[in-house]
Amino acid sequence: MSCKVSVIVPVYGVEKFIERCVRSLFNQTLEDVEFIFVDDATPDSSMDIVERLKGEFPGRNVRIFRHEINRGLPAARNTGLREAQGEYIFHCDSDDYVEPIMLEEMYRKAEETNADIVWCDLFLNYSNDEIYLKQPCYRTPAEALIGIMSGAMKYNVWNKLVRSSLYENSGIRFPDGFGMGEDMTVIKLMAKSKSIAYIPKGYYHYVKYNSDAFSNTYSDRHLSDLCHNVEDICRFLKNNSDITDEMLAWFLLEVKFPFLVSGQKRLHDVWRKWFPKANRYAGRNSQMGRRRKLLQMMAAANQWWFVNLYYVLFYRILSHGRN
Repeated sequence: MSCKVSVIVPVYGVEKFIERCVRSLFNQTLEDVEFIFVDDATPDSSMDIVERLKGEFPGRNVRIFRHEINRGLPAARNTGLREAQGEYIFHCDSDDYVEPIMLEEMYRKAEETNADIVWCDLFLNYSNDEIYLKQPCYRTPAEALIGIMSGAMKYNVWNKLVRSSLYENSGIRFPDGFGMGEDMTVIKLMAKSKSIAYIPKGYYHYVKYNSDAFSNTYSDRHLSDLCHNVEDICRFLKNNSDITDEMLAWFLLEVKFPFLVSGQKRLHDVWRKWFPKANRYAGRNSQMGRRRKLLQMMAAANQWWFVNLYYVLFYRILSHGRN
């Protein structure tokens, strides 16, 4: 390997956010890093900003690859993986930003523990608020996999450092053409990993006020992509892990949960139609909070008046002003 860490940054339509992202990456205290930017045919000036900042940091190893047409986030991640030369891989979304010591401390932890995957805590950044999101600690990949299935641990790709050989030896790639839920790929990586480590510090800032962010929408296409990726993950786990049907049901209920708190009848209908066999496990997940379990149990019992009341109380009133 030619460097310690390869950072892969897909770029599309983020001219308002990318300068902060790039500066936070180029200001990392870890020196032996390559930064791979994948221009996914962005229509704005995002790449001009990257080029300008590249000139401000001449000591950084910056590599840029371009798609002639927009191919989507999974394809951009895969392009970065194909070109990466680092011992470890870190994915950073181009509208987010990171703490300056992140890569150094995560790489050190990986070396000390010989870990295939290292994860850390994160911040959810709203326009006028910030929430620290602590992640759980697990001793083994099997424990972490159960944590992901139960919803106790986030499966997002961007707060995790992953050994590059884990991708190479398993042949795992992101689901090209199926963007919504693409970072469920981390679940496959966890199922194939041999050792893991956790750092109880918040290094990653996930920006929640980018109204154009891909994850903020649920079009018919996005729902179709999400369903495809969920079914693909379930097939993979049945063939590559000891996950039980009940744990898979927990995962399916977690995937459907955002539909319950959407306040949209259309998405409530999706909740009813998707994976109905999982509903009988509502309330059985011991790692889930009481309110969350109650909401799923009431939905499973077709008590939608409660679901609507919950949305008004906790998402319209208590969360008013957070965006």
